[in-house]
Amino acid sequence: MSPQKQNKVSNGVKILFTGGGTGGHIFPIIAIVREIKKGYPRGEFQFFFLGPKDKWATSFLEKEGIKPKFILAGKIRRYFSILAFFQNLVDILIKFPIGFFQGFWYVFFLNPDIIFSKGGYGSLSAVISGRILQVPIFLHESDVSPGLANRLISRWALEIFVSFPVEKTEYFPKEKMISVGNPIRKEILGGSKEKAQKLFQLREGKPIILILGGSQGAKKINDILILILAQLLKDFELIHQTGWKNYREISIQSKALLAQEFLSYYHLLPFLNEKELAQALAASDLVIGRAGSGTIFEIAALGKPAILIPLPEAAQSHQLKNAYSYSQSGAAIVIEQVNLTPRFLLGQIKNLFILPEILKTMAKAAQQFSRPEASKIIANYLVEYLTQ
Repeated sequence: MSPQKQNKVSNGVKILFTGGGTGGHIFPIIAIVREIKKGYPRGEFQFFFLGPKDKWATSFLEKEGIKPKFILAGKIRRYFSILAFFQNLVDILIKFPIGFFQGFWYVFFLNPDIIFSKGGYGSLSAVISGRILQVPIFLHESDVSPGLANRLISRWALEIFVSFPVEKTEYFPKEKMISVGNPIRKEILGGSKEKAQKLFQLREGKPIILILGGSQGAKKINDILILILAQLLKDFELIHQTGWKNYREISIQSKALLAQEFLSYYHLLPFLNEKELAQALAASDLVIGRAGSGTIFEIAALGKPAILIPLPEAAQSHQLKNAYSYSQSGAAIVIEQVNLTPRFLLGQIKNLFILPEILKTMAKAAQQFSRPEASKIIANYLVEYLTQ
């Protein structure tokens, strides 16, 4: 960076991030912030977050020096039920207006230099306020099919960073899109099989399968897995992230079902933190999980073959579209949840390990698809914009 540009960022730059509150929104923001700090260590950057309250997200943000501010955020449920009708009514008449005024007040007094949105209804207040106050807005879309909130936000964004190829990403004008991949934390790439063996007390001798349900877990996957757990553990060693809600139930069931000789091959955790996830991915021979963009790009960056089970309730069927877009590269098998049965899942897993060449081909395809530099590309782009 030239001395003139360095001086600009040394005078203090405020970047406001906004988005939902789930790991799919928070972890990419963290990845971008880390890259800015790494690439521009002398820059006086101040990082802020505005979105719906979430204790889980708060701890991650604050550890990175990102100051969170929380507001009310509603959502529109596009399915009919009496409960959904009244929930929508409350959100439209109460949460949205209050959240907007909270957001506008915050953006007005913070006066950020740019707003970077990861999307979702939680970001609308910040983005609309930024638009009114003429703050430059940038958007990152994780999925092939953007949600309603991101479709609205895209009208005001100067640039739209997308995870999947431009030609596969729906709705947005092509001239605004920049295909960069989904920002992932580089620290996830630093695992090793040796460290994983010590951390999880792996027995070795059997192929290792990692089961991921995202930050919230995946009850359907957990329920199916329990039914074939004993059969799987005859041939495989498992690292299983259940999600906090399902951990106790799965723990009780697995201890009741499994003989002692198999329990040592089953490593059950409610949630994998960053270091644990890095080691688990490094050790795994196959990953089974949902089809959120974050999961897909983390798996791809490590070159891991995958079985993806898209969440059917996801808005715009975005997980289904993500999964099939990724599977076209040859890196993954897709099993739609309607077809997910214990016997079918067990058969798919065993078939992959019968022919090791298929796994090698899938691993190579995953590496070719991966975009591990997404967070660095976005970080550099934002700083270059700020220093023009």
